Amino acid sequence: MEANFFKKGAPEKNCTLHLPGRELMYRKLYFRIHTNNQLYDMPLNEILEHYSALTLLWLILLSFTAGFLDAVVGGGGLIQLPALLINLPGTPLPTIFGTNKIASLAGTSVAAWQYSRRIRFNWTLLGVLSVCAFASSFTGAKTVSYVNPATLKPAILVILILMAVYTYIRKDLGSVQRKHLSLRQQALYGGVLAAVIGFYDGFFGPGTGSFFVLGFVVILGFEFVTASAYSKMVNCITNLSALVVFVSQGNYILEIALLLSVCNIAGNLTGSRMALRKGNEFVRIIFLVVVSLMILRYGYDLFTEW
Repeated sequence: MEANFFKKGAPEKNCTLHLPGRELMYRKLYFRIHTNNQLYDMPLNEILEHYSALTLLWLILLSFTAGFLDAVVGGGGLIQLPALLINLPGTPLPTIFGTNKIASLAGTSVAAWQYSRRIRFNWTLLGVLSVCAFASSFTGAKTVSYVNPATLKPAILVILILMAVYTYIRKDLGSVQRKHLSLRQQALYGGVLAAVIGFYDGFFGPGTGSFFVLGFVVILGFEFVTASAYSKMVNCITNLSALVVFVSQGNYILEIALLLSVCNIAGNLTGSRMALRKGNEFVRIIFLVVVSLMILRYGYDLFTEW
């Protein structure tokens, strides 16, 4: 495929590029592409021309759906991340992760703001959870370059099955606040939980919100809507921490990230409003649906790899 490129400080010239490109790095409203040991700048409008209308439409629809689910119980990465992997084949994995994180952070931030208007937070507890999650997520994102995230899939599948069975059996789970722990106990148990899930979010990501929701319900005794609210706030921090790593390494495609961000925000607004209006039982049902989809997805991945 022929495309016009502009090498910084040099006149216009032609260069052959096989898209999706390798090592796409966005800087100052243009792409830098490394090819044949040369650095070229590619204008934004030319980048957009290389994505078909069908590809963009699928990304828009799936990002909205991901945002909706993410706002209610988490698990939006189950949809948005595979959508990027399928529609942008050949793109380096860290670049896919970085692009996904930008959109996820945009949507999650809006959902967190929606919840903060209706849910009363314990800001001390939230601060402890956020610090633990931030540090571990940063570490997890750093680990992506050295360890294949696919190694986690068998363990994640087992955990998801246990989560689904436990939530289905416990019909009253998350309907009301069952535990009344001291602030010290909440900070201790919640800090460990945030550190473990935060590392997973930076390292891999899909299902982080769902893990947070169930963890807050079972370990801290929150009801589902409150757990979703805390999940969104802490998930913002883990997304931001991981994003610092990906952006500093140039691992993102900005115009795709911005497109997905708008759709993700719309989905998060819709989902958070429905969760607040319909209450705990609605959140519990959506939670079971999301976890079931995640089980099918990871089960399929392991089966095809085996």
